[in-house]
Amino acid sequence: MPTGRVSVFKQAGTPFEIREYPTPDVEPGGILVRNTGAMICGSELHGWRGEGRLQSSDNVIPKVLGHEFTGVVHSLGEGVDSDSLRRPLKEGDRVAFPFFFPCNRCYHCVRGEHHACPHRMRRNMAGLDEYPYCDGGMADYYYLQPGHYVYKVPDELPDAAIPPLNCALAQVLWGLERVRVHFGDTVVVQGAGGLGVYATAVAHDMGASQVIVIDGQPGRLEMAKQCGASDVISMREYPTAESRVERVMELTGGIGADVVVEVVGVAAATLEGIEMCRLNGKYVDIGNVVPGDITMPASKVIGKQLKWFGTVHYNPWIIESALQFLRRTRDTYPLANIASHSFPLEEINKAFEFAEWHGKEEGTAAQRVMLSM
Repeated sequence: MPTGRVSVFKQAGTPFEIREYPTPDVEPGGILVRNTGAMICGSELHGWRGEGRLQSSDNVIPKVLGHEFTGVVHSLGEGVDSDSLRRPLKEGDRVAFPFFFPCNRCYHCVRGEHHACPHRMRRNMAGLDEYPYCDGGMADYYYLQPGHYVYKVPDELPDAAIPPLNCALAQVLWGLERVRVHFGDTVVVQGAGGLGVYATAVAHDMGASQVIVIDGQPGRLEMAKQCGASDVISMREYPTAESRVERVMELTGGIGADVVVEVVGVAAATLEGIEMCRLNGKYVDIGNVVPGDITMPASKVIGKQLKWFGTVHYNPWIIESALQFLRRTRDTYPLANIASHSFPLEEINKAFEFAEWHGKEEGTAAQRVMLSM
């Protein structure tokens, strides 16, 4: 049985360890993917620091990190010869897929709400004692169980554009789809990291007349401009929440935004963001995936008649939509450059250290750091 490298996360403050694990036997209907690239997501940085769910008692460690990744077909199980849209699929083809597994047999799934399946599973949250062992993106292999959704990557797309698709791009596409951004809307994006840049491009492509992006890094704000931002607000120029809210009101003629998208990962940003919403506006909360309490002003939410959308995961069709969005806009937005730096898997410790500090100094513009296999 062949083996593959797995980067093992044991606990915060402890270096990753590269181990060899056996690959699973490919069942009828299953697909073994050879990973080619994985991004370091902000949620994984939280866990690496010792924050969030990776340190909670209901999570098993050691485990494999990595939920923004892609690869090529290594082995097709018996009966598999096409992707989820019945396009021919063979060994060596590039593929994209959701990083979680809905059960397809519950109240939510039968209603088409795969994103809300209470039984949906992420293999890389289960630990390394459970089969199959290649269960995360920061490893050589990943196993797609029988019946899982998988999509062939269009030939026109470069390899570097694909790894962030199954979390960052898919997540903001789903969030903006849920709130129904309308042609001519004003959208505010809180944060211009990977998700923020994608949210900017998607909102612009949906027909938003004004896309206002907030961040503290000049390089990231410049990237946002290249991806459709009509206005940017530097947190260095506007250092307080009050000043940023006031600036949004100035830019919107005192009305506020139709839609505000939070992709910062800081709970306090939610309180700031709802102040930027117009009456009857919509707030999309995507980044707050780690513990962080806020006291929600009920009178403000009710009085402004706000619609607040907590957003985690997505429905499977989003992956194909994301691929086609990247293909169609490949000459419009520099989204293939989200991965600003790359490290080989064996240098994962150096990559996390780099991702932690990079982008905090004047003039730097790291959107995401990628591990290559």
